[in-house]
Amino acid sequence: MSDPRLPVKAADRTSSGTADEASDPNFMTSLARGLSVIRAFTEREPNLTIADIAKITGLPRAAARRCLLTLMQLGYAGSDGRTFHLKPKILALGYSFLSSAPLATILDPLIEQVSGVVQESCSAAVLDEDDVVYIARAATKRIMSVGLNVGSRLPAYCTSMGRVLLAAMPEAELDAYLARVPLKPFTERTITATDALKRELERVRDRGFSLVDQELELGLRSIAVPISTAAGGVIAAMNVSAQAARVTCPEMEVQFLPRLQHAAEEARVLLVRSRGL
Repeated sequence: MSDPRLPVKAADRTSSGTADEASDPNFMTSLARGLSVIRAFTEREPNLTIADIAKITGLPRAAARRCLLTLMQLGYAGSDGRTFHLKPKILALGYSFLSSAPLATILDPLIEQVSGVVQESCSAAVLDEDDVVYIARAATKRIMSVGLNVGSRLPAYCTSMGRVLLAAMPEAELDAYLARVPLKPFTERTITATDALKRELERVRDRGFSLVDQELELGLRSIAVPISTAAGGVIAAMNVSAQAARVTCPEMEVQFLPRLQHAAEEARVLLVRSRGL
């Protein structure tokens, strides 16, 4: 399948900045540039040249070079003399979030439990900008051509967790999302018409879950439910993914949906107890 990673969004504003950022004396362009450089590295592209970084981020080569050299001096990046790569120290940045995020802490054992029972990969994600970002994952086997781990990002519009989160958006926010996000096809099954996607999201709201059949990658099916607060606000989503050759859509609803719904209810109760959400 095509690489689902979206362009490094920070790069769209690192060179000149948006109008709001340019007028904001508190906005640090250098920090934004450094973060965009970090995000340029992926599983498929773990080693990048300065030219690669400049192309991916949209930064001038000189700026990309300064960011990389700074990351090297701080121990977050290394180099073989031609290409650059991230070093294990970079994990400390993600750990700071996970260790301070009650949601990830609560969901992790629930994800492991569901995965162990159904013997399929189970994940949890939140919406960040226009993507879903994985905050917990238990994988029984690799079922996608792209490896998924905590911190991985996928488009919201063609993923089960993304649709659950989009369906919970206020109408104005959803319209804004649909207006700015290009609905590109990842397979011939991907919904790419705005009206059709809106109808599907209405169906997700009515049913209380989303089932995506091979829209992100051929051979992959996924079913997701929302994770809600006591007040009913949706703050995350949880899914089970499986190979289409092994499990039909009706079987996913029968075998996986009740387990997901039970785990989501447990998460809601635990969130109330731990944080009063």
